[in-house]
Amino acid sequence: MDYNNNFEHKMYAHCETGTLVSLLNNAGYKITEAMVFGLASGIFFGYLDTKVFSFPTFIVRSKPGEVRKNLSKVLNIKLKTFKFKDADKGMQKLDNLLAEGKVVGAQVDFFYMDYFPQWMRVHNNVHFINIIGKEGNDYIISDSYNREIAKLDQSLLKKARWAGGNMAPKGFLYYPEKLNPDVDLKKLIPKTIKKAARNMLNLPLSFIGVKGIYKFADKLKTWSKQVRDIEHFSHEIIKINILLEEQGTGGAGFRYMYAAYLKQAGEIMNSSVLNEMSEQIMQIGDDWRNISYFAAKIGKNRDLGEDRIAELSEMIRKQGDAEKIFFTKLKKVY
Repeated sequence: MDYNNNFEHKMYAHCETGTLVSLLNNAGYKITEAMVFGLASGIFFGYLDTKVFSFPTFIVRSKPGEVRKNLSKVLNIKLKTFKFKDADKGMQKLDNLLAEGKVVGAQVDFFYMDYFPQWMRVHNNVHFINIIGKEGNDYIISDSYNREIAKLDQSLLKKARWAGGNMAPKGFLYYPEKLNPDVDLKKLIPKTIKKAARNMLNLPLSFIGVKGIYKFADKLKTWSKQVRDIEHFSHEIIKINILLEEQGTGGAGFRYMYAAYLKQAGEIMNSSVLNEMSEQIMQIGDDWRNISYFAAKIGKNRDLGEDRIAELSEMIRKQGDAEKIFFTKLKKVY
């Protein structure tokens, strides 16, 4: 299988950070996934109950695309981006970039990635992959969730890049155009830590950050009135586990990934305080994991009475307390 630039394929915890790390590493800028996530202040929480969603949900990271945008600003690098209304022109541009020897990141609908088993594939417009070459009618794909480099037929890639619906990819492509060899992480780390803490503590919205965790705890107790039946209720409660553990979060809603960032930052800054903070959010991550397992258990067993939901709500509320204490302390480190 021939592909560009002797590209080194690796698996990563999350598709957006993994794709970005691979692109940067391939271009000669060595950086870890945790460092990308942390420098981009990707840690987050939001409780979402709008008409866009068929049922209330939550997020545990900044919105798709923000990690890329934030990292490029923080590191002062240029990532060349493209969107296309015309699918044929978008496919031709991809072919031209590959012919130039470039590795190209792309946003796609996960459903069309047929190198995964059918039972895994669901419609998700914010999956990210790297396209590293082309053989005949097949594109060579490096997917952070796949153990090996894969092939994808051009007709499927075209469908994936121009899938409709919420957060449609619109043929999005990007690649590193200009890197900054003079990055001073000792100056950047304090700024990104402060930003992450502000995002969790000080944004003036009741559904964002720590306030969002508390809102989740409160609103969870009303979910029983919004579901169609017990099967629907079971599905939505089990989704808590999925959102925390099974969508490329690295475990515990990205809290483990942020712990890894603080540990690496502590080594760079020679800071025992950051090492301690890393351990603290690791414990917070463990508690989120307990929540996810509890939700999966009661959802699977249809054990969804008022007392059980109140118990789950209280567990989430305690997480709000823990994260409020944690990010308040973190904000004061620098």
